[in-house]
Amino acid sequence: KKIFTYRGKTLEELQELTEKELAALFPARQRRVLLRGLSDAKKKLWKKIEKKDNVETHLRDMLVMPSMIGKTVKVYNGKEYVPVTLEGDMIGNYFGELVLTRKRVMHSAPGVGATRSSSHMSVK
Repeated sequence: KKIFTYRGKTLEELQELTEKELAALFPARQRRVLLRGLSDAKKKLWKKIEKKDNVETHLRDMLVMPSMIGKTVKVYNGKEYVPVTLEGDMIGNYFGELVLTRKRVMHSAPGVGATRSSSHMSVK
């Protein structure tokens, strides 16, 4: 089985890093968020996720941190809480990137009155 690494560091090494050391590994946007400091709500959520599983949240702009790996978080998509099991390759992503807010458009047959020919189609 392939061992997970993020920028050359294993999951155990990542979990031991401080916020500043971790920020050095992240891309620019995520690095800026960590260096400026997480908001109180994000810090509170982080501690809550570390302690227990199945935490519900509206914070779609929260980063996936190494200490959250293996936990399940329910992220709000505007309608419902969608469960996401956090994995190693999600480190550095935002919760909002993992849960889509829009459904795919699925087109079926044209509606009644859509075209002149639709009056000859069966209504189901």
